[in-house]
Amino acid sequence: GGRELHTGNGPRGVSRGGGETPQTRRPWRLFPRVPPLRRGGSVGRGRFPRGVSSARSEEEWDFYWCDVGRLRERFDPAYMGERVRACHFRNRCELTRKNYLVKNLKRFRKQLEREAGKLEATKCDFFPKTFEMPLEYHLFVEEFHKNPGITWIMKPVGRSQGKGIFLFRKLKDIIDWKKVRTTLSLLLGECPTGIFISSQFSRADGLCTDDQKDETQVEIYVAQRYIENPYLIGGRKFDLRVYVLVTSYIPLKAWLYRDGFARFSNTRFTLNSIDDHYVHLTNVAVQKTAPDYDLEKWMIQQLRQYLTAKHGAELVEVLFADMDNIFIKSLQSVQNVIISDKHCFELYGYDILIDQDLKPWLLEVNASPSLAASSQEDYELKCHLLKDTLHIVDMEGRLTGKEKRVGGFDLIWNDGPVSREGNLDTPLNENFMANTHLGCYKDRKKQLKQLFRSLCAQQKV
Repeated sequence: GGRELHTGNGPRGVSRGGGETPQTRRPWRLFPRVPPLRRGGSVGRGRFPRGVSSARSEEEWDFYWCDVGRLRERFDPAYMGERVRACHFRNRCELTRKNYLVKNLKRFRKQLEREAGKLEATKCDFFPKTFEMPLEYHLFVEEFHKNPGITWIMKPVGRSQGKGIFLFRKLKDIIDWKKVRTTLSLLLGECPTGIFISSQFSRADGLCTDDQKDETQVEIYVAQRYIENPYLIGGRKFDLRVYVLVTSYIPLKAWLYRDGFARFSNTRFTLNSIDDHYVHLTNVAVQKTAPDYDLEKWMIQQLRQYLTAKHGAELVEVLFADMDNIFIKSLQSVQNVIISDKHCFELYGYDILIDQDLKPWLLEVNASPSLAASSQEDYELKCHLLKDTLHIVDMEGRLTGKEKRVGGFDLIWNDGPVSREGNLDTPLNENFMANTHLGCYKDRKKQLKQLFRSLCAQQKV
């Protein structure tokens, strides 16, 4: 967390400008605090790639990799040169903050229903019924009474790694939670939108100082219908982490990585113990605290082979096509909301849950997916993921812009769907096959070699 990567040369934030071309530019440089990835952690000491060297914080940078919390401190588009790149869009939270994500998906669904009909709108039915708390508390209560006895899950919108999450079936659990919030709101003399969990006051009149108000107010939550019938393997629940790279929102240009993984819970699934996080939360940060923790991750290739052997290729193709739909529709829901800046790109980590009917559900979208490696296979996946991200960002200016595949990434949307056949200019027919290969055979190294050999030959000509 908080680690960052700079590349550049000269005063920070000022472009080198002039007539420099990708061939004549001086080597771009990495900020010393973020050397290459290593196994067992997100970064580590090692040799930099050829043409890349370290940059000090006061020097110019033309490539900036950081966690979302660091970007706000340094992002100033007024000082960005033509080829400068940063790894987040400025209002990325419209997709990655749980309550904003749901708000945008609901709005987009209504838009589709108006413009394309109810059938098209049903393609957005991939997220569980969700309410923002406390803003939609009364709407939630109405829904709760319509379906008594089902399980709900409460999630703080701004936290990660399973922190603050709990399951419940009784309205009393929410009423007790709401009482704490209401009492403190009255004491503060206002109606804040956040949730309050602290009741410590120091003034004799029982009111908070301004500093104490800031400390007392925490976060908004979402109450979401819990998926009670998850697909189980070996009796255990799992979810998927899938990587999507967006290089532009207007027009929308998105790449899907072929690799990803399934994260398994440490304990067999049961609805009889909704307080046991080791049963219901698959986050590695939660599972590794289990007394009998035994990490198990499957690569998506392995999961796809398992599902194909058990259910047949046709059903699995439908499942993975439904996941592709999740990626595209979720990005379209924020396309006109996200500030599209040519200097920005974003690598998202999608969390997907599959139920017993082989229906995929979107759980959340992460703006800074973890790059910590827990095994050799995990290490290689994330190293290749980062390298291929840099290939597509293309600081060297080697790509033509017409590529449909770069390493492990496949272009799935280029201001419209992309076909596996032909090139980007080829008109699509009704029966085209989408250019997606999630969980399929990967020949990444061979493809990159062929791609850059071809690009080199074109440049010589």
